[in-house]
Amino acid sequence: MSSDSYSSADRQFLQRLARNTLTQNPENSDVTSPGARTTAWAAKVKSLSSYNVYNVRAVEISQAGSEPVEIGDQMKAYNLAESFTSTGSLSAGTYVVMHKIGDKNVFYAPV
Repeated sequence: MSSDSYSSADRQFLQRLARNTLTQNPENSDVTSPGARTTAWAAKVKSLSSYNVYNVRAVEISQAGSEPVEIGDQMKAYNLAESFTSTGSLSAGTYVVMHKIGDKNVFYAPV
């Protein structure tokens, strides 16, 4: 009988501890990449360079209802949604989220 009350007391203690922990420290989830972090920003496709490589330019998004403003210099970026051995077909003027991974700029935009 003492072992039953002991396990019941343990259960109650753990339930109280769980309630207190959840109210004081809500659970959070973070996604991280190993090593250096990837950087991401909005960009606008300007033209096709070759294969699945496009000329893009970073944009700054301001208020809702206004066009993004192009900033910085034009750069090259790979569209990972297209073949690396075929000519790309993404339309100029498409907005994408671009990532810097290592020394390459990449984005994923299905055509």
